[in-house]
Amino acid sequence: MIRNIQYRLSLKEEGQPGMLLKKVAKHLGQDEKDITIKVLRKSIDARKPSIYFNYKLEIYIREKPSKKSDYTFHYKDVSKAKEIHIIGFGPAGMWAALRCLELGYKPIVLERGDKVQERRRDLKAINQDHFVNEDSNYCFGEGGAGTYSDGKLYTRSLKRGDVRRIFESLVYHGATEQILVDAHPHIGTNKLPKIVQNIREKIIEHGGEIHFNTRVTDFTITNNKITAIQLQNGNEMQASRVILATGHSARDIYYLLHGKKISLQAKSFAMGVRVEHPQHIIDSIQYHCKGERNELLPAASYSLVQQVKNRGVYSFCMCPGGFIVPAATAPGEVVVNGMSPSKRNNTYANSGIVVEINAKEDLYKFEKFGVLKGLEYQKSLERLAFTAGGRSQVAPSQRLTDFVEGNLSTDLNPTSYQPGLKSSPLHSLLPKAIGSRLRGGFKAFGEKMRGYYTNEANIVGVESRTSSPVNIPRNKKLEHPEIEGLFPCGEGGGYAGGIVSAAMDGERCAEAAIVGL
Repeated sequence: MIRNIQYRLSLKEEGQPGMLLKKVAKHLGQDEKDITIKVLRKSIDARKPSIYFNYKLEIYIREKPSKKSDYTFHYKDVSKAKEIHIIGFGPAGMWAALRCLELGYKPIVLERGDKVQERRRDLKAINQDHFVNEDSNYCFGEGGAGTYSDGKLYTRSLKRGDVRRIFESLVYHGATEQILVDAHPHIGTNKLPKIVQNIREKIIEHGGEIHFNTRVTDFTITNNKITAIQLQNGNEMQASRVILATGHSARDIYYLLHGKKISLQAKSFAMGVRVEHPQHIIDSIQYHCKGERNELLPAASYSLVQQVKNRGVYSFCMCPGGFIVPAATAPGEVVVNGMSPSKRNNTYANSGIVVEINAKEDLYKFEKFGVLKGLEYQKSLERLAFTAGGRSQVAPSQRLTDFVEGNLSTDLNPTSYQPGLKSSPLHSLLPKAIGSRLRGGFKAFGEKMRGYYTNEANIVGVESRTSSPVNIPRNKKLEHPEIEGLFPCGEGGGYAGGIVSAAMDGERCAEAAIVGL
């Protein structure tokens, strides 16, 4: 007999081995030895001082659960199959390639950056030497931005595809099965590189191709059909189906398409700063505790949103027990992002706090740039941050209370940001549309989370790559309405907002690209 039930344990009960089985057996009136528990979902309820662990369970009475997954992945030998070209090897590109293997088509992946292991050298260069490799950095390279910027898997895109299928695929390629259970699953920057490598090896093993350090510079379009891809090294590849999965920071692609008069659209996005607190402050607020949190509890996170002057101000990519990292993709700019290792055991918590930028109403000073106005707005703030930080990867920063009150910080709190911080008057440097709303947002967040508004927190600028400011349109066939054979995909096209949603979109685009081939 199989039963589904929901159960909860107190924090004290959670620490007692076998307590879940004992309480379920008593609740069902069954002998413990006759029961096998499969945890389907686990979450923490810390809204009140009494903390509980909520479980969604599948109970097997006098029978054992099948160890076989409901999902299977049958990859075919595609070495001699018809070709699908994929530009970019982030989540959208990776899962587009994997889906091609399942469907019997040969993915040929073109990735401007380096392999995941070699990317470490470029990350060291930007952190320590302040040198930005425009093709291999925290955003570009094997696995895309997600590989070295956290690996959070939570998504609200439940209608875009089969979320569980992506999770199961990650487990198939080496992720822990815990991601199938946790309400807010997370892999971690220390574990993702091996999973990404396993995916690459699977694609090559089955006849696919992946070309690293290969930047696309142009497309040959004949009679409104894509016929070839031009590479930076001077080579040309004949191509009839191209999945464009370049990510939201591949600005050269937007300029290329715009220069060829291929339709683009300005898109709303968000920009702001990173705020960094000592992790123990967030723990004490969220877990109602003094001193260190209970060892059974993970580093606490938060999700905040507030309407300020008719625009949303909200937390983005919150990283408990994490680091702030430099995410610039070109010289002359400072961009910050956040990441966490799998154990989330760093002493700091950081989150983007960003303001909604309405493409139709908020960019009037940049209208001369047309559909690229949002992109140019992003660049202007990134250059401002570069100058304010001292023209290196040192980032402009301010104590949180000083920012809100309009004071230059005489000194700054310790930080996880390796290139370093420079005290800067971000309260006057940021555009009023962003700065004034951030100040209102931080005040409101301090009311919602007592202790959040503190002199012990820094804000660091700028958090500018939350999503693409440009949309590459596509029709119901997921194809660009003007260019046959071009399939805009993932975050770069404006159709995803994270690892899982990008992966799902990659699969959909692969399915669309093979039609009629």
